[in-house]
Amino acid sequence: MTPASRLAVGTIVVGVAVLGLKYLAYVLTGSVALYSDALESIINVATAVATLAAVSVSAMPADANHPYGHQKAEYLSAVLEAALILVAALLILKEAWQGFMAPTPLQAPALGLAINVGAGVLNGIWSFVLFRFGRRWRSPALVADAHHLWTDVVSSIGVVIGVALVAWTGWAKLDSVIAALVAVDILWSGWKLMRESVGGLMDEAVPPDVQATIASVIATHATGAIQANAVRTRRSGNLTFIEFNLVTPGEMTVADAHDICDRIEDALSHAVVDSSVTIHIEPEQHAVSHGAVTVA
Repeated sequence: MTPASRLAVGTIVVGVAVLGLKYLAYVLTGSVALYSDALESIINVATAVATLAAVSVSAMPADANHPYGHQKAEYLSAVLEAALILVAALLILKEAWQGFMAPTPLQAPALGLAINVGAGVLNGIWSFVLFRFGRRWRSPALVADAHHLWTDVVSSIGVVIGVALVAWTGWAKLDSVIAALVAVDILWSGWKLMRESVGGLMDEAVPPDVQATIASVIATHATGAIQANAVRTRRSGNLTFIEFNLVTPGEMTVADAHDICDRIEDALSHAVVDSSVTIHIEPEQHAVSHGAVTVA
């Protein structure tokens, strides 16, 4: 089992524990807002299972049917997670509306809130762990899970404050209003995650700062060539694919052109971690006047 898979298993264990605590808080209080918090934790457990499957598949080596590897399985997991987040938000809105139309007084709010706070702290700690290692290992699935858990932490804080106000003021309808606000926040989080995940599946280019780094490395280490053009990038899980045409003088030998390519690939491997570089050699008559990287 890979380190990422072990973290995914840990997320399932934490998710089940948090779900149990939050559901207990709901049962003790009867709060719609706490119910919405517990409902989101059910989604946390489901997506943790999807994350485990994704990181396990993405760790599989390339094969004849998947020559570029299996890393995009993580984006599929992230898309699924985003879809489940959106479903959870809609279910919470439904419960909030029903609670608003037929409000009920809270029971044992202090004990319920204390249990919910404990669940939130556990979620916050694990979210930090997932952020740290997900970014270090460039795992979209783990980072998506971390985002989801942190959203849960933020919404839990709002829920605890809101339910405390309900207990203090006695205004039962405020409980449903808080649940609806939590649902809106979750909807926004789910939309952002969906947008990022679909971008990965659609082979979006790397961010502008990474593109600038790639262009700088090529310009610095392609001495002897004329230019690099048609530079294309995309990400697949933790891998960054870089492809471009390297225009060389017509009289340059294949061996010399190959040496330049080796030099560029070595430099890019240090500048862009986990990169896969493909270079196509072109004669000088294929040089372009716009959009090319000029060799220093």
